Amino acid sequence: MDAVPAAASDTTSAAAVPALPQADELFLTVEELFEQGIRHSLTLQADAMEEQAARERERTARTARYPDLEVGLRGGFVGQPVVFRHGLTDAYRPDAPDWSQNYAVDLAQPLYQGGRIRHSIRKADLEKRLAVLRTSGDRAEVKLNLLEQYLQLFSLYREQEVLARNIEESELRLRDIRRMKEEGLITNNDVLRSEMQLTNDRLSLRETQNSIQLASQQLDILLGLDEMLLLRPDSSLLYRELSLDSYETYIAEAYVNDPTMRQLRMQTELAQNDVRLTRAATLPSISLYASNTLTRPISRTMEDLYNNNWNVGLSVSVPLFALYKNRYKVRESRVAVSLRRNAEEQEMQRIRVRVRTAFLRHQEALQQVEALKLSVRQAQENYRIMQNRYLNQLAILTDLLDANSVRLNVELQLTTARTRVIYTYYQLQKACGRL
Repeated sequence: MDAVPAAASDTTSAAAVPALPQADELFLTVEELFEQGIRHSLTLQADAMEEQAARERERTARTARYPDLEVGLRGGFVGQPVVFRHGLTDAYRPDAPDWSQNYAVDLAQPLYQGGRIRHSIRKADLEKRLAVLRTSGDRAEVKLNLLEQYLQLFSLYREQEVLARNIEESELRLRDIRRMKEEGLITNNDVLRSEMQLTNDRLSLRETQNSIQLASQQLDILLGLDEMLLLRPDSSLLYRELSLDSYETYIAEAYVNDPTMRQLRMQTELAQNDVRLTRAATLPSISLYASNTLTRPISRTMEDLYNNNWNVGLSVSVPLFALYKNRYKVRESRVAVSLRRNAEEQEMQRIRVRVRTAFLRHQEALQQVEALKLSVRQAQENYRIMQNRYLNQLAILTDLLDANSVRLNVELQLTTARTRVIYTYYQLQKACGRL
């Protein structure tokens, strides 16, 4: 019998995929993933700055309760006065100082502003709380996005394991096929097809290894780590027992805790506060004022002497124009409240859809895992049978390679299904405001 051509052997060795260069690895649990991701998220850093700005606005609004205090200093050149004794005749120029000075202290304390100050403070407080709720919603979104990439690493590492094991088995199978070729049991065509399949598997392994590096780099950047660091996910996450509550429980929690729902409620409160703030513009304002002024010279006689006077009183102003100008603005504010309440009702409908979808998809993923466990056992048994039949010349190589491909695909589908269970579970937690 003809020996296996040297060229074929050379092709097989040339197609072997060299090992990837060693890189530093980091084992990362999902809790560490969330903690590190939240700390380095640019979105959450921007939210923190928005919160700080809202807190400063609230402090600014509270200062409206404090009195206004002004200190004025004024000095200047005094022109030569002219005094007319009879009408515009008999003018003479009396002696007068050349410089004038004026020192004033004015204080105004608001006593009643129709509720404008109180409602302005309330508005600033609601805006601050709204900024906190936005941060809460963004935090849940950041966690879910990080988890999606984290679970992608699970699938890639599992794919690498399956491909590596498959390559090892393919190499053993190729040795058996070459032996059978030397014994004249099969043709050289089976050898070539096995070598081609092995080459494809090695290329697929290299592609998977590169994908692991890229997925790790993306997470490294998001987590503020060295982007050359290779991350290792916690595989025990795929096998954790996840408790599942009833659909009604999730709906009830979502109505109360969902960040978007809470934001809409806060926006409704803001709209209601704007109605009260608009009405306050039609009410009178009462302030206490006090003033002390020291001037030189005396303005009437132009004597070069200091003159000090002070006064205390109440200031009352009624904005009559607001009685007819603000009427339409009040109506507009009331319509805004109705719009906010309508948005709440729409969001409640969307919550029911989101929770129901996440709930059913999670149950679907659990059922898929159980079904694929059986499929994996069946595919492994089918491959074992086809391998024995091929070695006993009862099946062709195509049947064996097909059985191996089915086994490989089912094992990868099982890993994908396991990661989908985890992802849909966290989707459900996010939908009800637990994440």
